[in-house]
Amino acid sequence: MTPTSTRRILAAGTIGNLLEWYDFAIYGYFAATIGRVFFPAQSPVAQVLAAFGIFALGYLMRPLGGMAVGHIGDRYGRRAALTFSIAAMAVPTFLVGLLPGYDTLGMAAPILLTFLRMIQGLSVGGEATTSMVFLVERAPPGRRGLVGSFCSLAATGGFLLGSAVGAAFAALLPADALATWGWRVPFLLGLLLGVVGWWIRRVIVEDPPARSDHGSPLIETFRHHGRDVMRVAGITIFNAVGFYLMFLYVVTWLQTVDGIAPARALEINTVSMLFLLPVMLLSGWLSDRVGRRPLMLTAMVLGFVGAVPCLWLMHHPDPALILLGQLALVVPAAIGLGVIPSLLTEAVAGRVRCTAVSLGYNIAFGVIGGLTPLTAAWLVARTEMDLSPAWLFMAAAAISIATLLTFRETSRDATLPP
Repeated sequence: MTPTSTRRILAAGTIGNLLEWYDFAIYGYFAATIGRVFFPAQSPVAQVLAAFGIFALGYLMRPLGGMAVGHIGDRYGRRAALTFSIAAMAVPTFLVGLLPGYDTLGMAAPILLTFLRMIQGLSVGGEATTSMVFLVERAPPGRRGLVGSFCSLAATGGFLLGSAVGAAFAALLPADALATWGWRVPFLLGLLLGVVGWWIRRVIVEDPPARSDHGSPLIETFRHHGRDVMRVAGITIFNAVGFYLMFLYVVTWLQTVDGIAPARALEINTVSMLFLLPVMLLSGWLSDRVGRRPLMLTAMVLGFVGAVPCLWLMHHPDPALILLGQLALVVPAAIGLGVIPSLLTEAVAGRVRCTAVSLGYNIAFGVIGGLTPLTAAWLVARTEMDLSPAWLFMAAAAISIATLLTFRETSRDATLPP
């Protein structure tokens, strides 16, 4: 691969992840405003819960999206799947910015918002995994780990971009203007990212995918590759629980348990997420040299052993100790996120790779990971133990360690499974 073609492949594979996490961030940032705009005037808490309920519903669509987009990728090619997924994210994001609120449309407003978020959920379910498969398949031997880690890098970058755009509009616009129309502009800008992504991906050239003797890749996956789906889900649980626990739930945990101000909690979280970027790239690069299994095992053991001590460090009013504890947990989470694209892609047969990886990955991230913040909050309330969320991280690490034993080392393989 020439440097120019490598850059083109990286751009085509990462732009969709950037867009989906950009949308994720701005929706979360403006959730309170969205609740007021699209739902009847109730208590502010009820409106926020309704807005996040629709957000969660979109995430529950991820396994369906993984099956649909994965099937397209295996049956008609990666380019077709990536083109569909970025359109299914960009257009609804843009339409959310245009959609009139409850005062204009009545109950049609939350219904239409729900419909748009469900379409986006389908897109997210297919984009994340199809793009990682695409990148790893196109990477030269000996660099699949590094190239695959750019998927995780783009997702984190998109989240940071969305947060930065939301914060910039909040800082630049008066409160009334932001509540009236300013919150819509970041959603409208999502179409620009989508058009850029479509333009980049239209030049992808690939051979037609091989036809399976079993007909539909989806049917073949269910009939003959169910074990692969469960292995993908099992190894991904560590990343899913770790990410949602450390970068989503922890902001609420710091406020409710430690009494940290919301702005300070978000500041600590943002610094930790910035630290995530170089560690993911480094772990992808290292996995090409020392292997996928040793690095993944190291990450999971660190997560299992360090969960309680690191959360204990974060259970202090001193921001420096909080940041130290979160950074210590970022390391195993980042290693897992950096290695997982190449590990999963190399473990599944090519004719069902998109379908099997998408289905297993989204079971872990869309269902188990999506329920992690709720489960963590329930544990704290039920046990009255502030450190009890650490048990979730430890349980996820234990499941993934057991699953890792079923994987063989593939970093030295010259080619991917046919």
